[in-house]
Amino acid sequence: MTKTILNALLLLVLLVPAQAVIFNNLALFGVALPLVFIYVLISLPVTLATNWVLTIGFLSGLAVDVFSDTPGLNAFSCTVLAFVRRPVLRLYVPQDEELGAVSLGLQSLGQENYLKYMISMVVLYCTLVFTIEAFELFNLRLWALRIVCSSLYTFVFVYAFASLASRSSRREKRL
Repeated sequence: MTKTILNALLLLVLLVPAQAVIFNNLALFGVALPLVFIYVLISLPVTLATNWVLTIGFLSGLAVDVFSDTPGLNAFSCTVLAFVRRPVLRLYVPQDEELGAVSLGLQSLGQENYLKYMISMVVLYCTLVFTIEAFELFNLRLWALRIVCSSLYTFVFVYAFASLASRSSRREKRL
């Protein structure tokens, strides 16, 4: 389990600066923003203790907040995402199915279940971030547009990361 935590922290060390330097500058039309660092929270193993998941979620959000100058926005959203991760997963994976995989991914959940889980998590995260950021529902059309477009944009990047991780794990198994 320690190896899993260290791998997640290493991935965060790579994705958080990438989020701050690269992905925050890839905003499309001032509406869509890819929030790719949440891939770490999405892919943590189910068997990881809740206190570790919440800690990793809070620290990853806090790190993005520090780099992006968004005080507490991502820390709160990541903590909520970490908290609801297991119940959201249980919506798509039956209780009797074994979830002892090393990490949640395309291979361990299957493509259909993983896509449902990932889309739910991405939409939830984008909804939290843009609702807290706006803190009012004055311009509902812009708020909804930002949630939908950012969710789609984030989904594309997160799915690409998941596909790369799945492909590399398949190569390792063949060797």
